[in-house]
Amino acid sequence: MQHATKIVATLGPASDNAQAIGDLIRAGASLLRLNFSHGTQADQAARIEKIRAVEADIGKPVGILADLQGPKHRVGQLDRPLDLSAGELLGFHLPDQPAPQGAAKSVPLPHPEVIEALQPGALILMDDGRLRARVISLATGCFVAEMLEAGQLTSNKGVNLPDLSINTPALTDKDKADLAFAVAKGVDWVALSFVQRTSDILQARSLLGGQAAILAKIEKPAALAEIDDIILAADGVMVARGDLGVEMPPQQVPVIQKHIISACRRVGKPVIIATQMMESMIQAPAPTRAEASDVAGAVFEGADAVMLSAETAMGSYPEKSVAMMAAIACAAEAHIIAHPEDGPARLEVEDSVYHAVAEAAVRLAETVRAKAVLAFTASGTTAIRIARERPKMPIFTLTPSEQTRRKLALVWGVESCLQEEDGYEKAVADAIQQAVARGLAQRGDNLVIVSGMPFGLAGTTNALRVITI
Repeated sequence: MQHATKIVATLGPASDNAQAIGDLIRAGASLLRLNFSHGTQADQAARIEKIRAVEADIGKPVGILADLQGPKHRVGQLDRPLDLSAGELLGFHLPDQPAPQGAAKSVPLPHPEVIEALQPGALILMDDGRLRARVISLATGCFVAEMLEAGQLTSNKGVNLPDLSINTPALTDKDKADLAFAVAKGVDWVALSFVQRTSDILQARSLLGGQAAILAKIEKPAALAEIDDIILAADGVMVARGDLGVEMPPQQVPVIQKHIISACRRVGKPVIIATQMMESMIQAPAPTRAEASDVAGAVFEGADAVMLSAETAMGSYPEKSVAMMAAIACAAEAHIIAHPEDGPARLEVEDSVYHAVAEAAVRLAETVRAKAVLAFTASGTTAIRIARERPKMPIFTLTPSEQTRRKLALVWGVESCLQEEDGYEKAVADAIQQAVARGLAQRGDNLVIVSGMPFGLAGTTNALRVITI
């Protein structure tokens, strides 16, 4: 059984050759993530070249996601690890400023924007939340915080500030350089890290010039205040539960995940659930039962895609991790088909011709027991609208654009091929032939065709047709 929920796999040392990349794709990955927090542009260029070579060899569209590092805050370089006790006072200072008085130990913090935004009582989280401190006093270029727990702090550990919305641009100078590089290399999606406001998306869009789709990573509490506008401004969303789980109480993260998935489906924006989905498979050949339930839960809630990070980038079982995630998705989707009440809820029809046609196409396909919905699309929007309805049958998309095919590698339930015929009747005949060749339908089966009239003109999705092969 082909899984409708897409799988995103991260490349890294464990999956950095053509054989491993091919294994990930054959196991079920359709979008490959390049983490620009690690490695050089030359490393990423080599990976892109390998992906495109494997894609041509396999004959299946593969999307590439460039995940930008973003404005990650970290402590500076320490002479030695610091052993800290609960109740101990720890000083923080800019590297060119003296350590604050009143604290026996101090660490450099090379982020003036953080110090400017702080207020007494603000919570400071370090090393992915393993260490917590609370600000008690501020001075020029420095501050003092009281440790809330004991632990050891080492160089370059991450710093999170859950109480603050810091005036930091979503794109650093490094991000801008990486974005220009990634676009020049033809990536399909660009992920913006630590998005806080809608303007972060708009800034990136002005630099992209329409050459790649934008994925907003939700990992800051500040983003939740503008979440609906951020979703509308972006082309897709990633619920990045790592940093979000550090800055938010753990019990709130599943609720936020469910809300964002629903909000994305309502407006037809693909959504990825990411971080620690099958983390035990970094070292073990099988996931824990809790991890399997986590992946299945994302499917039941209606996510477009689920993501593997270190499991495929650094783990001992990259191919097995993808295959297991695919198996879990297949099992969950089979259950939803048998028990629709356990799957994502049916959405209200949007007040537009295009949404109404998409919704009607799925209902018509269900009524006539069609084997697939065939959709002609130039930009991919028609396929995304149909996928929003989560039909029981495959969505087979035909497009004249290879870039659109790769973009749709993230969208739930969509399989695509290049549209080679220009005239409507010839294009339909070719589409039917392609669907039969791929085993989606056979003689005597019904298909629902979604298109626009005039045919081939973008933005004109307005026609439905039932065909019996």
